[in-house]
Amino acid sequence: MRPIGVLGFGTALAAVMFACSHNEPPKVPESETTVTTTPPSATDAGPPATDAGASATGTTTTTSSVVSSSESKSNVGESKGPKRNVKILATGGTIAGAGSAGGYGYTSGEFKVDDLIKAVPNIDKLANLSGEQVANIGSQDMNDQVWLKLAKRANELLSRADVDGIVITHGTDTMEETAYFLTLVLRGDKPVALVGSMRPATAISADGPANLYNAVAAVSSPGAKGRGVMVVLNDKIHDARNVTKTNTTNVETFESTNRGPVGLVNSGSVDWFEKMNKKNRGLSEFSITGHNTLPNVEIIYAHSNMDASLIDSAIQNGAKGIVIAGVGDGNMSKAALDALQKAVKSGIVVVRSTRLQSGLVLRNNEVNDDKMGFVASGELNPSKSRVLLQLALLKTKEPKEVQRIFNEY
Repeated sequence: MRPIGVLGFGTALAAVMFACSHNEPPKVPESETTVTTTPPSATDAGPPATDAGASATGTTTTTSSVVSSSESKSNVGESKGPKRNVKILATGGTIAGAGSAGGYGYTSGEFKVDDLIKAVPNIDKLANLSGEQVANIGSQDMNDQVWLKLAKRANELLSRADVDGIVITHGTDTMEETAYFLTLVLRGDKPVALVGSMRPATAISADGPANLYNAVAAVSSPGAKGRGVMVVLNDKIHDARNVTKTNTTNVETFESTNRGPVGLVNSGSVDWFEKMNKKNRGLSEFSITGHNTLPNVEIIYAHSNMDASLIDSAIQNGAKGIVIAGVGDGNMSKAALDALQKAVKSGIVVVRSTRLQSGLVLRNNEVNDDKMGFVASGELNPSKSRVLLQLALLKTKEPKEVQRIFNEY
């Protein structure tokens, strides 16, 4: 028999589905089980070994120093205490997708949360797991209504004594936006992590099982407490505020370009770095209680020969805020500047971000924000700026107050 690490997540998942359809417990032949969790090590890995689970070690030259505390390293498989209770909330995405093993195309959200859990050997040794299906969509279809539903359910679970942490499976396309939204509206300090994959469950060398295994390990680690919402993929742990998707198809796609990851996780062994120094979760001033919708905020991409047509269209269609993905340090054409200054005078909040992958948009640099009434996004890219502006608009439309919010979050 070929080892399960070569066959991939799809074969294991297919075995589970076959067994379930015949009312039999899912089985993985002993000769194909290569997982041990006590203790994890480089040669005795937790999840199935896959090409997609290539270690991030050695590629994190921009990271902060490892935290020099007893929580900086955690081998979850070695824990002597009781296992933690971790809830897995599923929303669909590539990690639950299905397609032909050798083909490129696939359909997101084909498998349910219980299928994903059963298909990862020994994941139950990390924590007491249970799952719920909140949605089952590709993340290109993620929307405010699913965000609100997911956040409200997560807050309900986090308030319970019998829930120690949450893992959320999610498509990668808009994962960074969902993660940042959640880190602003979830309460408490219990760990929450989003996880996904770049290859569907049926792909050769699928990366889903290793990512899911490591996400559960990260959430079960004592060092995860109080870190806000995290994103776990490809052996890296990222803070929701910093992470962004950088490649269309590579498994090494998620990076925290300005700050680096907040931790590394390999086969269930977790190393933590310094915590984020911006407000989130328990310190957040935002609440979605009583809200069934979020304000309409549009992102407009700056380019050469830019005119005011898209800005005017956004205003006519009810935008309460506009984020400009500006050139360079958040700049744009004179026609765009004039149209946006007029928009500010009509009560619309304008945030300058950048279409570039890294760097900060500095206030009053190139554009006189004080005079124009604009907000500078700082480190936040356009998609994160949109999320924060949506929540800020639930509280205020005053540009100076919105700028304070952008500085603190």
